[in-house]
This record gives sequence, C-alpha cells and structure tokens, in this order.
Amino acid sequence: MIEINLLPGTTSKPRRGGGGGGGGGVDFAGAAAGIVSGVKDPFLLGALGSFVLSAALVALMFWYQRGQASDINSKLDGAIADSTRYTAVIKEKRRAESERDSVVRQVELIKSFDSKRFVWPHLMDEISRALPPYTWLTTVQQTNSVSSAAPANATPPADGKRVLPEVDSTAVPRVHFKIVGNTVDIQALTRFMKLLEASPFVENVQLEKSSIVLIDGKEVTEFTLTASYQEPDPSAIKTVPVSLAVR
Repeated sequence: MIEINLLPGTTSKPRRGGGGGGGGGVDFAGAAAGIVSGVKDPFLLGALGSFVLSAALVALMFWYQRGQASDINSKLDGAIADSTRYTAVIKEKRRAESERDSVVRQVELIKSFDSKRFVWPHLMDEISRALPPYTWLTTVQQTNSVSSAAPANATPPADGKRVLPEVDSTAVPRVHFKIVGNTVDIQALTRFMKLLEASPFVENVQLEKSSIVLIDGKEVTEFTLTASYQEPDPSAIKTVPVSLAVR
C-alpha cells in the first residue's frame, strides 16, 4: 500500500520494522556506531577499551596454557612409558650386579685360602733348615686359631640369600706356633734360635722355658720356643719348575 502526503509541510512517520523488501533484520553495526557516537566520556571509552583488551589477553593466555598442558601431558605419557619399559632393564642390571658381587666375594675367599697353603710348608722348611746337630724336636704346634668364617652373630639378609664374608685376599693369616724339643748342647739351642730369627718367614722367637730332664739315663735340655709367621719380602720367595720323571 502506498501513501501519498497531500498536505504540505508534513512528513509521514516511517513504519517500524519497515525495511527494504519488508525484511525484519537489525542493523548491529549501525547500533554500535550509534552507541559509540553517543558516548562522550573518555574514561568510559578507556574502560571499554581495557575490557576488550583484557578479554583478548585472557583468551590468548587460555589458548597458550592449553597448548602447554597438552605438551606436558604428552611428555608425561612418554616418561611413564619409558619408566615401564626400563623397569625390567633396571631389575636385570641389579640382578647381574648382585651375581657379580657374589662371584667376586667367592674369588676373594678362594684367594685367601690359597694364601694359606704355603704357610706351614715354609715354616717346616725353615725349622728343619735351622735345626742344629744333636737337637731334635718333639712338638711343633700352632697356638692360635685362624678362621675366615663369618661372625656368629651375623644377621641373615631378609631375602634369605647367603651372604659371603668380606675377605681380604692379600692378608696372610697371622700364625703363632710353639716348638718343643731337646738338645744335649745349650749352645745349640742359642744357635737354633738365632737361625730361626734370621729366617724371612719367622719372627718373635722367644724362649718360653728350658729344663734339664733325663732321657735314657742321660741329662738333656728340654726347651719350649714360641714364634710367629711373618710375610716375607717377595724377593725371598723363589719359584722353580716341577719336573716328574716318567718311567
């Protein structure tokens, strides 16, 4: 319907909602421009700008923090996977180290036993070499005990595995011994003691007692000596090849 104003000086009021083509759309851009143009207070304009800027910064930080959280979660998942994968490797490594330590202790224990093998052969050889004429021995006896066993009050481990004692394979056992013999010459006893003391394998030779006794109706001097085994200088030990005659 078309209206025509026939009265001069008067204008018709526009219809509400009357847009081109009869549509009902709202002009947001125009409304915003009208609001901005209506605001004349600079403080209000600053507050509005600060609000817009703060909203933009909050959105930007939210996006950044979400990206960081996603990266950290992916790294955490990777670390958990690595930990699970390497747990078996670590347990196997510890088991291998435990077996290695057990073997090392056994080898050290064997070495300590091996170091004792030649103690008494050396002592008997030195005593025999130093024995003067008209002197004979009745007793050669060790007077101390040497043990490599673990202490009796050692507490067994919780896992039930046997723990070998800590052994110093380089330490030769300290052996104290006693010699009981007879001689018909008191000077032979003095010479015997000097020869023993001069041996690189014997030290601390002491006369414990001596007395006159009757053997087969004859007076002889019975003596008791105490001494100790000492570790000789390496230059005093000589090794020779062993050869066996084959018949």
